Amino acid sequence: MTRPRDTSARFWVFGLVVLSMMGALLGRLGQVQLADHDDYAAAAATVNSRVVVQPALRGRILDRTGAPLVDNTSEAVVTIERAALLDADDGGRALVERVAAALRLPVAQVWGRTQPCGTRDTPPPPVCWNGSPYEPVPVAAGVDPALALSLLERPEDFPGVEVAARPVRDYPSRSRAGAAHVLGYLTRAGAEDVRAGGGTVGDSDLVGRSGLEEQYDRVLRGTPGRTTVTVDPRGVVTGQLSVSAPVPGRDLVTHLDVRVQAAAERALAEAVQTARRRGEEADAGAAVVLDVTNGGVVAAASHPAYDPTVWTGGITERELASLTDPAAGTPLVSRVTSAAFAPASTFKVVSLPAAVSAGNPLGGRYPCTSSYRIGSREFRNFESRAYGSIGLREALVVSCDTVFYDFAYRSWQSQGGLAAHGDGGDPFIAAARAFGLGERTGIDLPGEQAGRVPSREWKQQQWRQTREDTCERARTGYPEVAATDGTRAAYLTSLARENCRTGFQFRAGDAANFSIGQGDMAVSPLQMARAYAAIANGGTLWTPHVASGFRQAGGGALETVPPHRDGSVGLSPAMLRFLQDALVGVVTEGTAKGAFTGFPLRQWPVAGKTGTAEVFGRGDTSWFVSYAPATKPRYAVAVVVAQGGTGGETAAPAARRIHDVLRRIG
Repeated sequence: MTRPRDTSARFWVFGLVVLSMMGALLGRLGQVQLADHDDYAAAAATVNSRVVVQPALRGRILDRTGAPLVDNTSEAVVTIERAALLDADDGGRALVERVAAALRLPVAQVWGRTQPCGTRDTPPPPVCWNGSPYEPVPVAAGVDPALALSLLERPEDFPGVEVAARPVRDYPSRSRAGAAHVLGYLTRAGAEDVRAGGGTVGDSDLVGRSGLEEQYDRVLRGTPGRTTVTVDPRGVVTGQLSVSAPVPGRDLVTHLDVRVQAAAERALAEAVQTARRRGEEADAGAAVVLDVTNGGVVAAASHPAYDPTVWTGGITERELASLTDPAAGTPLVSRVTSAAFAPASTFKVVSLPAAVSAGNPLGGRYPCTSSYRIGSREFRNFESRAYGSIGLREALVVSCDTVFYDFAYRSWQSQGGLAAHGDGGDPFIAAARAFGLGERTGIDLPGEQAGRVPSREWKQQQWRQTREDTCERARTGYPEVAATDGTRAAYLTSLARENCRTGFQFRAGDAANFSIGQGDMAVSPLQMARAYAAIANGGTLWTPHVASGFRQAGGGALETVPPHRDGSVGLSPAMLRFLQDALVGVVTEGTAKGAFTGFPLRQWPVAGKTGTAEVFGRGDTSWFVSYAPATKPRYAVAVVVAQGGTGGETAAPAARRIHDVLRRIG
């Protein structure tokens, strides 16, 4: 027989191991409950609480008379508690279907609002929910209040459903003046906005994306409220720990005048329509009015425009695409500050002082011929005809190009022609920069463009950046253009060959074109309005500004935004008086006379200059820049219509309509 094996030793070893493990477990449990109790209690509190940010009531935007351009109104919002959705066996689908039926809305739309944006199979914004997961989900906004309130009468059918009034942006003056590009719009904050906000922006907040709404977002937004809530493991709110109420944003008072803004928008729209009836394309334009005494922006209109209410409640992808579509004219782009055009003859108020500083007597007489030859090229007198020997006042009044061609060519020669190094001795470039052209004005609106002063340095830099592509075009030509326009393709190919070899040179033709605001010269309507305002006020360049000041919601003292003097154009009093007199002559006897026939010029004398810019492959750009009253200047007005025809037939009549309103309000 086999003797049984003794296992008692193993049993005792196993028992000791079990006892050791139990002892360690009991010891750790004691440490957690006694020694580490406070640390774990704090951690539990942190894990099970969240902070919900409540946006403050946004400040209004007012015109200079106190009329609201942007205000706040309310809309009915239907919300569902997240617990009501999570507790339901079907995820709340049946509840949502009942809500949709009661509100007469598509089920897919309401159900989509319960789905967090970014998760699988959710509809795109603004249908999906992009807000805090610790707030009730807003499943419908802007609904009929009567239908919304009917849900509260049957709580047994609509558990967790509430109805609230939510503030939204309103535009009381929209029927008169939209001013969309100046006012801007709001969209929901993104991750970057929340990070940059440093705790002042929540993921459910609306933030400014354009115009004044963006520029003064912090002031208008106010201080958000903060509520600390407790949540269960599912993320459902179970209670409140603390609450701090939001502080409303301050109102923004502007220099805008709703009466002048409305006039500018109407005048621009009528100018576009009139030009189109004549067969012009007239695809874009702008009108801006400045206070010449301080740089205040009294009106700023851009065409094409858009309805700012399209952003209220969230914009769809299709709507956004239409606002950014080049075929529709990219309505989101402000032509006042973010587009640049060749200024044409409106630039002659800069060229004339430059020519005098180059040694041409202010009282001299100069030949106004029908064309001017430089090398093998003829530069024609575009807006004018041959007038023989004339003075500089008449050269500006009748807009004689050939007088300025001669000034520019002789100045170019005196600087060394093609051998010149740098722009230090060029009086025309120096004058353009003195008037603030080629750089941003500093207006308190986002997205301003600097324009372009095509100097020697600029040409060399541009040639280096584009040489490779230009030389490739010189070899291959423009077959895509040749398919529809062989003449234009041949011209472009010839130009590419020339620029491939010598595109860095500042040629005599460049100087001639520059003197009359053509060629590569580009300015914004705002820049030209500021330049003429400086001539009107005695030479001061003011930084344009829309904001006049801020005040607390509901009233109180105005915290003013002081005007900023940006410098001087550096013209002598004699030169300023000369330009002022000549610009009056343009309206009373020159190229703008027809546009102002019958206008009460004795009561409201207008000084200004027409311009017609030639653009290769496109229609002419129509300009008129002016100020009034000429005897005691108050307002500068710039109007431009791309592909609108001549300055005298399109832009000048539009400016007249604006001046007609300005003279009535004083």
